[in-house]
Amino acid sequence: MSAGTGIVVLAGRVLFSVFFARSGIGHVRRHPTMGDYARAASFPAPYLAGWPAGLWLLAASLSIGLGIWPDLGSLMVAVFVVPAGLYFHRFWTLEDASQRQMQAGHLFRNVALLGASLAMFGLFVSSGEGLRFAITKPLFSF
Repeated sequence: MSAGTGIVVLAGRVLFSVFFARSGIGHVRRHPTMGDYARAASFPAPYLAGWPAGLWLLAASLSIGLGIWPDLGSLMVAVFVVPAGLYFHRFWTLEDASQRQMQAGHLFRNVALLGASLAMFGLFVSSGEGLRFAITKPLFSF
């Protein structure tokens, strides 16, 4: 990977990470509220929705942004957005049109984030030791 490409990938990693760092901080700060929302959404383990999810997201964002096993961090994001979308953005169950539209937007944002995290995983793994501006090489190799 050239230095120029590495800079572009680094910028993408950092920008992607900011979203999840911000979300992680919100989950930690609003732990009780997140748990209540998870209970209302019938999430099977509502206690995970607060600070545990926040720490997960912070670890994933630091992993990707700093380049510490960034492939693992991208998989951590993927693992988070799938249940988040399926449990918390079930627009198909809502009657109110504006709520349906808002939750559909949130679900499809999660779908896009899932796609981006999987694409980053593939990039990081295929780059191997050639990944530029990272603290460690990727954890996985195929």
